[in-house]
Amino acid sequence: MISPYQNLEDRAFWRASVGRDDDAALAQLWSPKLGMDRATPLMTAGSCFAQHLHRALLRGGWAVLQGEDMSTHLPNRLCHRYGYNLFSARYGNVYTARQFRQLVEHALSDGPPPTLIWEKDNRYFDALRPAVEPEGLETPEQVRQARAEHMRALREVLEQAACIVLTLGLTECWIDRETGLALPTAPGTIAGRHDPERVFLHNFTHAEVIEDLRATRDLLAAHGLQARFLLTVSPVPLVATASGGHVGPASCYSKSVLRAACGELCMNDGDFDYFPAYEIITTAIAGGPYFDEHGRQPTEKGVQLVLKAFGLALGDDAGGPLQEASPPLSSIASDEETICEEILLEAFRK
Repeated sequence: MISPYQNLEDRAFWRASVGRDDDAALAQLWSPKLGMDRATPLMTAGSCFAQHLHRALLRGGWAVLQGEDMSTHLPNRLCHRYGYNLFSARYGNVYTARQFRQLVEHALSDGPPPTLIWEKDNRYFDALRPAVEPEGLETPEQVRQARAEHMRALREVLEQAACIVLTLGLTECWIDRETGLALPTAPGTIAGRHDPERVFLHNFTHAEVIEDLRATRDLLAAHGLQARFLLTVSPVPLVATASGGHVGPASCYSKSVLRAACGELCMNDGDFDYFPAYEIITTAIAGGPYFDEHGRQPTEKGVQLVLKAFGLALGDDAGGPLQEASPPLSSIASDEETICEEILLEAFRK
């Protein structure tokens, strides 16, 4: 052999593989290692982009678990407004690996789940998922009761899941000083009041992300649950940063840390795999980037290419040829809009 690059597959070479969105090229983007198929019970969780994946997988006929299902009682618009049917349970957006770790810890605990309550206009909100009740609840006790019911439903989902499709979105996170709980958004954004004596900003490192993901896997295993992880990274950049720097480099840091952590786990741990949704949306790997006119949300074609690449790599046609949704995702009304606390940060820009 003259060179170790001699006789490698086309996907090893930029010119031969990048910029193509045909079936043969898409099928080469990912080499699955978890032994999945359409019948594998999937749990979805993560940041706003995970909502796109959840909907796409459901439309594609994959076995997506749905705890706290309200689809037979409410139209999609209301389901999504109140946090139902966005993910496999009503936990709202989970932006960081630490949030997901504590979510699993609380669901599998035999004791009452920790509850952190915010107030606004005499209404009360679950600080760990403040967007699921847009108007809040009447009493703190109702918040505690709703959280306990949610934890029971989530535990049932965890007990059924064979694979957790977890989309990581951020490294910046607000932490409650008294409880140590990681919050999905800063107090004062949806409810509550920002008090530097009560919360602080933490920007997770590569090592911390890996530690949190492995700890979550170990906790599941300790309870006899063998779900493995298919990790993705959200392609959606930060709306804002509280780090003191420019939002561009701050976003690059978050995505770089998350992508590197996913890569290391995928290489070195048999319970973790990585699917390149981030690369499909943000780079030229499949003819992209695929962003809307604001440069943040993925386009309809991009989301469909993600699902198609997912299916093709698993030996499935992913629902046939790429085609326009009816109606197009870009024109679907509020019943298909992405629910995202982070986007609310834009409202605080002076």
